[in-house]
Amino acid sequence: MSSLKDIKSEIEKYANDSNLTELQIVEKLENYYFDKKVNDNLKLYKKGKKKVRDITKDLKISPRKFYAILQKKKIEHKKYKKDELKVKASNK
Repeated sequence: MSSLKDIKSEIEKYANDSNLTELQIVEKLENYYFDKKVNDNLKLYKKGKKKVRDITKDLKISPRKFYAILQKKKIEHKKYKKDELKVKASNK
């Protein structure tokens, strides 16, 4: 429990110094570590070592959100058309 108290005291000190609320600081930390995980997974995705299914499971996000991240970072990915998927499903 002492490490939790240490973290809380550090956040309070930073909040006093930076004119931010503690919640804003926690949100910034959360965004930072989420982006870090995304970048690590994108490196593996580019190399072909990790699939979208596995990445979305690890990051706990939807595939649609992951594809939005890919578009935002201008990374090439395969785009599926809904019509093609329906035709393939009806042929089976």
